[in-house]
Amino acid sequence: MIHIKSESEILLLKESSLLVGKTLAEVAKIIKPGVKTITLDMLAEEFIRDNGAVPGFKGYNGFPNTLCISINEQVVHGIPGSRELKDGDIVSIDCGTLMNEFYGDYAYTFGVGEVNEDLRNLMQRTKESLYKAIEVAITGKRIGDIGFAVQNYVEGFGYSVVRDLVGHGLGRNLHEKPEVPNYGRRGNGTKLKERMTLAIEPMINLGTKEVIQGRDGWTIRTADKLPSAHYEHNIVIRNNKAEMLSTYEFIEEAIMNNININQ
Repeated sequence: MIHIKSESEILLLKESSLLVGKTLAEVAKIIKPGVKTITLDMLAEEFIRDNGAVPGFKGYNGFPNTLCISINEQVVHGIPGSRELKDGDIVSIDCGTLMNEFYGDYAYTFGVGEVNEDLRNLMQRTKESLYKAIEVAITGKRIGDIGFAVQNYVEGFGYSVVRDLVGHGLGRNLHEKPEVPNYGRRGNGTKLKERMTLAIEPMINLGTKEVIQGRDGWTIRTADKLPSAHYEHNIVIRNNKAEMLSTYEFIEEAIMNNININQ
């Protein structure tokens, strides 16, 4: 069943979603070579709790941490630990919050230090594919239109779309119907209706689309060990233009400040 939200529910969802962006901005401030992923995780959990919410991922189906931190060939669901970030890494960080009974859930891929051009392009084009998907996420379109927008854009650069993992509805539950694949055919799938709330999240690989689950039971990595990027936004379906519940504004401001400090 797809839950159509009331306007008051959408406001609560947006509040939780914006806290995700503010949390990822706090994390962005300390991303640099030598930082352990568990340090990022601990900072995020403290910030979320200090702002009257609880981590949305911690304990979800047994996941042990606040953030999913996935480095280079890791696509999603990486578990924070003692691993240190290295110069040239790209790191996808997915964060969830639960506030006022509603979830926020989105992701951003960060460059660590000096990142090579191929990886910078992968990151930029993955993010661009997300916004192309959001452009078509309006009343009367279908789920397949969203997936087609992502797939058509990134495959033009020779990248591949992960098939095993998809976006989803979002609300009182972290994962609601409908599923939102990042591939598809225009005009196919569930019709989009006013006040549906979605998490759209392209996961795009430099090489093969095939992925493998790690021994920890969580971490998903590319089968060919080439890097992957992941961006995610939370939106509301509207008649002429999707309404953004999430924002990268806080994150990208923190990134720019970080760059200026280290120059």
